[in-house]
Amino acid sequence: MAYHRIEKHPILDIPVRKQITFLWNQTPLSGYENEMISSALIANGIHIFGHHPKDGSPQGIFCANGQCSQCLVIVDGLPMKACMTPLKQGMVIQSIEGLPVLPAADTPKTGRKIKIIDTDVLIIGGGPAGIAAALELGKTGIPTILMDDKDRLGGKLVLQTHKFFGSVADSHAGTRGLDIAKKLAVELKQYRTVNTWLNTTAVGVFSDGIIGVLRRAAYCLVRPKKLLVATGARERMLSFPGNTLPGVYGAGAFQTLVNRDLVKSAQRVLIVGGGNVGLIAGYHAVQAGIDVAALIEALPQVSGYQVHADKLRRTGVPIYTSHTIVEATGETHVTGATIAALDDNWRPISGTEKILTVDTILIAVGLAEVNEFYLKAAAWGMDVFCAGDAHEIAEASAAMFTGKISGFNIAESLGYNMGPMPEDWPQKERILKSKPGPITKRPSPSKETGCFPVFHCYQEVPCNPCTTVCPTHAIHTRDNTITGLPCRDETIACSGCMACVAVCPGLAVTLIDFRKNPEFPLVTLPHEIGPETVAKGQQVAVTDEEGKLLGYFPVEKVRTQKKFPGTLLVQIKLDKTIARQAAGIRIQKNPVEAVSVYERYPSPDHAVICRCERVTAGEIRSLIQSGIRDMNQLKALTRAGMGSCGSKTCRPMIRKIFADEGIDPADIIDRTDRPLFVEVPMGCFAGISGDKTHDDV
Repeated sequence: MAYHRIEKHPILDIPVRKQITFLWNQTPLSGYENEMISSALIANGIHIFGHHPKDGSPQGIFCANGQCSQCLVIVDGLPMKACMTPLKQGMVIQSIEGLPVLPAADTPKTGRKIKIIDTDVLIIGGGPAGIAAALELGKTGIPTILMDDKDRLGGKLVLQTHKFFGSVADSHAGTRGLDIAKKLAVELKQYRTVNTWLNTTAVGVFSDGIIGVLRRAAYCLVRPKKLLVATGARERMLSFPGNTLPGVYGAGAFQTLVNRDLVKSAQRVLIVGGGNVGLIAGYHAVQAGIDVAALIEALPQVSGYQVHADKLRRTGVPIYTSHTIVEATGETHVTGATIAALDDNWRPISGTEKILTVDTILIAVGLAEVNEFYLKAAAWGMDVFCAGDAHEIAEASAAMFTGKISGFNIAESLGYNMGPMPEDWPQKERILKSKPGPITKRPSPSKETGCFPVFHCYQEVPCNPCTTVCPTHAIHTRDNTITGLPCRDETIACSGCMACVAVCPGLAVTLIDFRKNPEFPLVTLPHEIGPETVAKGQQVAVTDEEGKLLGYFPVEKVRTQKKFPGTLLVQIKLDKTIARQAAGIRIQKNPVEAVSVYERYPSPDHAVICRCERVTAGEIRSLIQSGIRDMNQLKALTRAGMGSCGSKTCRPMIRKIFADEGIDPADIIDRTDRPLFVEVPMGCFAGISGDKTHDDV
């Protein structure tokens, strides 16, 4: 089992956990108490959780977030989502094989009256936006329920080992996401009027303004005066042959396995998508000791922050822009992937194919708002608010601020005298949501005396940690805005404290010190891959800011700063002619080159669009070409969208097929949503879960 566990990590502590045993298809296995069943299985090398009854295709983890049912298993006789079910001693777990057989007769069960709980405010989602809103409401003393379906607060913050961009004062910039989650959770505890419900899932919103909630396997109803939906976002899927093989899953699922559950779920990965999610996932893979074969992006340039791309390149990961994935190969699990360059019409260019040997493909092609609760509540006429990614996809720093504003607005709508909203709040919200600016190269400082920082960031993004931590206040931005590129006031001497190097979220600041040796200055590089890769005296591969190798040099010293744990300050003597170019240390020293031997293109119609019902792109396309424009009719004819995920994955891809066929969006009739958005056992609605009746909600 240890082979599939992460036993050391440059950022994460390895906790002491209780090891327990369970049965998987009658085979005894071991795992850790209360880790998710899916993580325990993958840690034991098991990636297939069952087979689809329609065609026998292997089923594995996909979202790791409870949004789908690809990881469904039988736990002690009941179907459960493996990614949402904690492991317990002695559990009997079985794979899903075929369709269940209903018993000839069943013993009638007596339910109970479902309890209705009234509250002033209900917040669905305990991520950065939900917590920020709850903090604002807590300050005012408003009775609030904050619910989240995980075992801890923080949402995606829990998965982030990197330091955050944004504002130090407003969104904890310069602090790692997982530490921000802990800080916010501790802060929230001081407000007694905020009641936090963990391991709690909102399953539906009804026309009488009541929310159906599954809490600790017991069903109850919550009737809020005000509802805030802060449910975040889900990852979009991509249509390509082989896209449902075990080993193809979302980048967020990968981060959950690696950073939350410390499971080494892959040996070598391909990342599809060059936004921040994909770039960060690639960096997290390298930190976890997983090889990254490549990152590909369909656009001519990465769409995420340039500093994220550069620090990934510096580790040795190749990034191919204007490329797409053609096919995933493998019988029961991914064994390879074919990629190709794209022409100006977004078509693969014959002869540019490359075959990569990988066991995992991470899809990071964008996010979609989890806003179905908001839309349905608004349709029912509820007084509902929306914040964070559920409202608009942006960075977590922006989500925190939108949550803060939502909390203020909700309190005001309840009649509390909040006074005027601070004038700068709307402006800060816009800035934190702003997209990356153009890349503007600028020369490094030419001086060869004293010491000074070199800024390897050339793209305007909301970020101010380096200007905040400088003890001499020598670092500022040219226009004194949070999005301005940093620079240094040459009239103020640099103290050489290295705080700017240690705090930078993009690892885009180095320090050059000419004071002891004007010909071979000491260069300090930030490094977050692990101390064993940069030991004193060790020869390391130093690269420039874009990953080009400058040479191999011995490490002079490795330092750390207590205020910024996890960031190693690696000091190396370099010739003054290359000192300013040095920006990072390569870890993947010999990336394997792809081989251009591809001979065929599989039909894109073979790609599965509806994972739950195994409906292909060809089936959908054929019906669209026959004149169908109603997604409800497509559902009736193919069962696409009828599965347990409720069309969360296939709906955007069906819309893309409409677009590919040149259909005007105004001509498309959207599907009718169910009032329930999460599948639950029918007995829950009668107050029955399994063989028990619950009264302790």
